[in-house]
Amino acid sequence: MKILFFCPRWGQEHTTWDAFLKKVKDAGYDGVEAGLPMEEKAKNEILESIEKSELQFIAQHYETTVKDFEQHCDEYAKRITNLASAKPLFVNTQTGKDYYSFEQNEQLIAIARTISAETGVKILHETHRGKFSFAAHIAQTYFEKIADLRITLDISHWCNTAESFLADQQDAVDLAISRTDHIHSRVGYPEGPQITDPRAPEWKEALDFHLQCWDKVIAIKKKEGAKVMTITSEFGAPPYLPLLPYTKQPVVSQWEVNVFMMQLLKERYS
Repeated sequence: MKILFFCPRWGQEHTTWDAFLKKVKDAGYDGVEAGLPMEEKAKNEILESIEKSELQFIAQHYETTVKDFEQHCDEYAKRITNLASAKPLFVNTQTGKDYYSFEQNEQLIAIARTISAETGVKILHETHRGKFSFAAHIAQTYFEKIADLRITLDISHWCNTAESFLADQQDAVDLAISRTDHIHSRVGYPEGPQITDPRAPEWKEALDFHLQCWDKVIAIKKKEGAKVMTITSEFGAPPYLPLLPYTKQPVVSQWEVNVFMMQLLKERYS
């Protein structure tokens, strides 16, 4: 099984796309994960740059935040359709709201399913705070009731939501792992969704927990005979990445941490 590694555009928006893509390729990534503008000209310019760089592309949706449910559905459908039209490897979407009912979030998942069927583009739903999948025990209900629900696993969010490494929710975690088709390799901890630096010894427990989860995903994919698995190093940009008081300087380089995670997992799964 081939494992492809992706770099987030998040945190690199200050650089031009051409410069960013060169940096990504030079670092050894296989592709990028990013959102796209709705405006056709701007979208096509980005896609042309990616194609020219010979990197692969995962489309990312996170922008739909309007509270009114009907408006939310309309905007969600438009944004997912826009991303699918780019023919990415797949679309990774942060879907719904934690305060929407099960039926409302299920309707949004159904919208994504319809768009996927119409376009032939796979759509995965990311485990994320604030979305339908904000906690392990809540996501478990969706997995049990929606047989075809497939996810991007970012388990860092669940550690934060549950204020634990989820030892008492193993059934929910195992079910999520069995539905995982893409990994965001951020490392969280009980007090937050992102540790400061996975290279630091004080974060060994957190890193080891996440590695164990990712190991299980990789083992399942190999057993299933999957030819490709994808991982995005997605430690977030400031202020998601902690800042020093007063100076507001990042405590660590986001770029260096994400490259470290990519290299760590490349070696681990080679």
